[in-house]
Amino acid sequence: MSPDPSTVPSEPLLDAVPAPPATQRVMIGAASPMPLDGGDALGPFTLAYRTYGRLSPDRSNAVLVCHALTGDQYVADHHPVTGKPGWWDTMVGPGRPIDTERYFVVCANVIGGCMGSTGPADADPRTGNPFGLSFPVITVGDMVRAQALLLDHLGIDQLFAVIGGSMGGMQVLQWAVAYPERVFCAIPIATASRHSAQNIAFHEVGRQAIMADPDWRGGAYLLEGTRPVRGLAVARMAAHITYLSEPALHRKFGRNLQDRARLSFGFDADFQVESYLRHQGSAFVDRFDANSYLYITRAMDYFDLAGEHGGHLANAFRHGPKGTPVRFCLVSFTSDWLFPTSESRTIVHALNAVAANVSFVEIESDKGHDAFLLHEPAFWKVIRGFLDGCAEHRGLPPRAAE
Repeated sequence: MSPDPSTVPSEPLLDAVPAPPATQRVMIGAASPMPLDGGDALGPFTLAYRTYGRLSPDRSNAVLVCHALTGDQYVADHHPVTGKPGWWDTMVGPGRPIDTERYFVVCANVIGGCMGSTGPADADPRTGNPFGLSFPVITVGDMVRAQALLLDHLGIDQLFAVIGGSMGGMQVLQWAVAYPERVFCAIPIATASRHSAQNIAFHEVGRQAIMADPDWRGGAYLLEGTRPVRGLAVARMAAHITYLSEPALHRKFGRNLQDRARLSFGFDADFQVESYLRHQGSAFVDRFDANSYLYITRAMDYFDLAGEHGGHLANAFRHGPKGTPVRFCLVSFTSDWLFPTSESRTIVHALNAVAANVSFVEIESDKGHDAFLLHEPAFWKVIRGFLDGCAEHRGLPPRAAE
């Protein structure tokens, strides 16, 4: 694979106190490919990431933000494709709960993604053609392993915090299980320790929509000059419904008609909710790769912490006689039916079984799964309070306003 001109070699930074450029790419695995859970190895590969704030002299204030399925590294600044604000700019920034005047924030596009990190749309060095379906199947564990190598490159031995929602929350849990010595506190949000049968089913509908599109071409659409935009749009529409709640849909759309006074008795978008979903689908195809969608949804489906530890979730968090050293704060939302509160409680019970330091909050909200991305002051207050408490215990300087 030919490195991008902006790619930097994977060598530790000599002085990580000044923040590196906001946008970076790092090549990893050139000398030794990274082993994957599926038995393959990947390398060299590129990780694209962004940083915010400044790393403290003792490198103790690093916060890793893990993105969800359709997210990317643009967590707190304008997206170069859509022009929209960062997907979590309500949470990350100066004076925000994850205060970039206090913390050094890192967010990387996951491997298998399509915003600069190596994925199925990139060139296979063996052929020079896009990987397509020859790209190895990846897991959440592989995503986290790649992030750990990125932190090695940045010279960060331990994270003050790792935080994320949905698939990002899965990565947070994986970090706490795989690298407990590198994580001071973990905040898994609206997530689960394994993907449910219902969620796997929704993902399979999306994948089948993509693969049924004649322009998918068996995954070789880039080589053949096509794009399965219709299938990917339908996949996005189906998934987007799961991110919302019935009260939220009713409040926003109800049965209101779209730009008409009466029913058309046809199959145009009569209802506002239909028009909304079609817009979500068409906008999504402009920024996301169809094969990346297949690979990342599969990674979520395969996630099962208990299954990797003899079927006992508590064993995943058992690190020595004192359990896990990681401090946890789990957050769920009352109207989230994709990752309901019961999933978070299961994790809390497993953490209690190993005497972990764990807090749990269920936020009252009618906005569904996407509530962690939306205007939820109670949620912001929880995150700020937990981080402040951990920072005080860790000995980090107080917030500038304090």
